[in-house]
Amino acid sequence: MKVAIIGGTGYGAIELIRFLYNHPYTEIEAIISHSQSGERLDSVYPHVTDLVIEPLETLNIDQLAERVELVFFATPPGISKKLAPGFLAKRIKCIDLSGDFRLKSSQVYQDWYQGSAAEQQYLDLAVYGLSEIYTEEVKNAELIANPGCYPTASLLGLIPALNHGMVDPQSIIIDAKSGVSGAGRSTSLNTHYPEMNENLKAYKLGQHKHIPEIEQALQIEAGKELKVAFSTHLVPMTRGIMSTIYVNAIEEISTKEVIEAYTAFYDGHPFVRVRREGELPATREVYGSNFCDLGFYSDQRTGKLTIVSVIDNLVKGASGQAVQNMNLLNGWEPSTGLNYLPIYP
Repeated sequence: MKVAIIGGTGYGAIELIRFLYNHPYTEIEAIISHSQSGERLDSVYPHVTDLVIEPLETLNIDQLAERVELVFFATPPGISKKLAPGFLAKRIKCIDLSGDFRLKSSQVYQDWYQGSAAEQQYLDLAVYGLSEIYTEEVKNAELIANPGCYPTASLLGLIPALNHGMVDPQSIIIDAKSGVSGAGRSTSLNTHYPEMNENLKAYKLGQHKHIPEIEQALQIEAGKELKVAFSTHLVPMTRGIMSTIYVNAIEEISTKEVIEAYTAFYDGHPFVRVRREGELPATREVYGSNFCDLGFYSDQRTGKLTIVSVIDNLVKGASGQAVQNMNLLNGWEPSTGLNYLPIYP
């Protein structure tokens, strides 16, 4: 299958290239970059020397649609909503790594993204590509809205507990921490080395764009409107997300029982790994991989369940999950091209 990547010079795109280069059923036909068209990719990322040698291209939808069967959008918000309809009209399937199609309400999008939403028909058409939860929907999709990194970690940690009626959906607190690659390749004061090194900072409290995405998915699972307390932090590391989730248990439940329920829920889903009792995951243990590792502690004294969920924000939180969704879309094994052990140490 010939594929194209639009927005080809960001961190999400270079991770897509890493996985697609070794994927047995795909070939990267074109890499599109508006800002650096005409340059070789290895002049932007020297580590891909001799791997991808075609120059970066400008976008011509009509011409590209004749060359590829699927397009990945690794673009900033606001771009794919303008471009994807042109490909969909030509029956080219699209996987969008930005947030343009994740929210079903155009008003909610406008409120949180401070811009106009995609046309409602495309918001309705888009399938939310949380691979382990919406597997069957992804298989029949034309347009996949790849989930955000924080939502992926948080939702994979929370949905089984809601599904089993273990916890009070109105009591959810998510304390999430991310490496700085989640902010993208563009420089800013927040991610400037002297500002970030040996420092830990909270940011966008109550204002993060991933809040409505998390709430939308949880409301579907809970069958009722709910709100979450969601706090985000930057930590001085390149990759990784840890979501530590606190939620009130409805009835007394042991850590062992929680682990058994989650193990059964994710049976057959190789990229979600449930830790044994007494073990909690760390971000280093999923580094460079498409795994989401989950650990639990049910506190009988306080009646709270603590869920620890870790992912690599650029892989399971972005490009790896996009490739996993492509595999589902084509009837391939979900792990095709993704069977890499984490990099350690």
